[in-house]
Amino acid sequence: MTAPRTLARIAGSLYLVVAVLTIFAGLVNARIVEPGDAAATADNIAASATLFRLGFVSELVGAVAFLGTGMALYLLLRHVNQLAAAAMVVTVAVSVAIQTLNLVHQHAALTIATGQDHPGAFGPAGSDQLTMLFADLQQHGYLIAQTYFGLWLLPLAYLVARSGYFPKVLGVLLVLGCLGHLTDVFTRFLAPDSARTSHRSP
Repeated sequence: MTAPRTLARIAGSLYLVVAVLTIFAGLVNARIVEPGDAAATADNIAASATLFRLGFVSELVGAVAFLGTGMALYLLLRHVNQLAAAAMVVTVAVSVAIQTLNLVHQHAALTIATGQDHPGAFGPAGSDQLTMLFADLQQHGYLIAQTYFGLWLLPLAYLVARSGYFPKVLGVLLVLGCLGHLTDVFTRFLAPDSARTSHRSP
């Protein structure tokens, strides 16, 4: 049976991979996708297709690593409460499933922007608009997945607080992180204009 310390190290290492790859993918999208500017977005994707593909692969690998993180934490903390541990790993799995399937939109944007057939079928402007549509769908789908990324922190907080492996204050911080995460997600859906304004603020 794997020692708790080993499981904790595995979970921590995997989560570090998640953080690095997800941040990289986010920076790539932020650099290439120009909100509200279909022509610029399509041109950026076409000009930086390799970088866009790297962002795609980074997010895909990051999603797999996140699933591995949840599984490692399940093995580490299931003795505390089997139901809470199962809820945690199921929530992680739902987040990963949505995030992974959502990457189809990013790949569609790449395919349209770099393909030769779509401008002929839809015209340059129509092709650009399709690229923008799929880029927008990718961002919205990612935000939906982040709902579950926030929710997984609740059972994790309970397990952390009861396990005895970590300071109890960490459980409180995880609950606050969940609430902050969900607040951000729903603000972006319910008040997109204010969310964009706050996002651009330093």
